[in-house]
Amino acid sequence: MPYFAPGASIVNISSSRDRMSQPFSESYTAAKGGIAALTHAMAVSLSGKVRVNSISPGWIDMDYTVYEGPDSAQHPAGRVGHPADIANMVLFLCSDKAGFITGENICIDGGMTRQMIYHNDCGWTYGG
Repeated sequence: MPYFAPGASIVNISSSRDRMSQPFSESYTAAKGGIAALTHAMAVSLSGKVRVNSISPGWIDMDYTVYEGPDSAQHPAGRVGHPADIANMVLFLCSDKAGFITGENICIDGGMTRQMIYHNDCGWTYGG
């Protein structure tokens, strides 16, 4: 393909909703899951020409608000994400340092999708 420079990289943006849902979010969740599937399919189709990866951001606050209590405690990283958290991964994936990474969907969510929270955990209560 003459469209890509040597060492080219594509980074798709998905969402942590590709792996978890809220009620009535089927279309959004399916779209984000589709990006993850598209990413690995493109990585195979463009192998040897372009590395293709995707990022699934979790809760990213554009205003850099400092959250306390349950909003930060639910993240094992201890805070809500910032745009720079995503931008830094994009830069890494586009760099030569990521030369052996392709077809991956990397979740950047402060560990939120790895921590199970039940009623009364981390200050959260079920409101019904």
